[in-house]
Amino acid sequence: MNSETKRILFGLYDDDEQVLDAVRKAKSDHLDIMDVYSPFPVHGMDEALGLKESRLHIAGFIYGALGTLTAFGFMTWVFTRDWPIIFGGKPYWSVPAFIPITFELTVLFAAVGMTVTFYAVSRLWPGAGNPILHPRITDDKFCIAFDTTTCDEGEISRLKNFFEATGASLVETKEVSEEA
Repeated sequence: MNSETKRILFGLYDDDEQVLDAVRKAKSDHLDIMDVYSPFPVHGMDEALGLKESRLHIAGFIYGALGTLTAFGFMTWVFTRDWPIIFGGKPYWSVPAFIPITFELTVLFAAVGMTVTFYAVSRLWPGAGNPILHPRITDDKFCIAFDTTTCDEGEISRLKNFFEATGASLVETKEVSEEA
């Protein structure tokens, strides 16, 4: 096995409660979980894995504020400096007339900014691959995966015993390239 290949030991579970209990047991046994795969979001999984709350909403607020400032600033400049025209008896600087465009640009900047940020943080750029450990993981099975590249036989045996004790329906090892 070369340095660009990871050896992954994974176990498949049939039920979301079963995989949630297995994650809690793994954390209590101080096992280092590489990842958990699920066909749908499992309530309580983030807490069981010890994941922090996403900060994506902060980025969304910043992008939305940038959109608001861009729209309001541009319309202020256009209607007061660049092309000041009185139409319909409205003043040059009419805030109520600016609201629809300001709202739309706020939503546009927030949506596009959060999407780009999510893809960048998740490293989901064009050409990024994803190793498929088992074809049923995102269909109807739940999976806990451990990176066993640097593990000795005793640690691998301990992980296999963990899967057996927690009721995994299938336990396999797969080698995947790190580029995938």
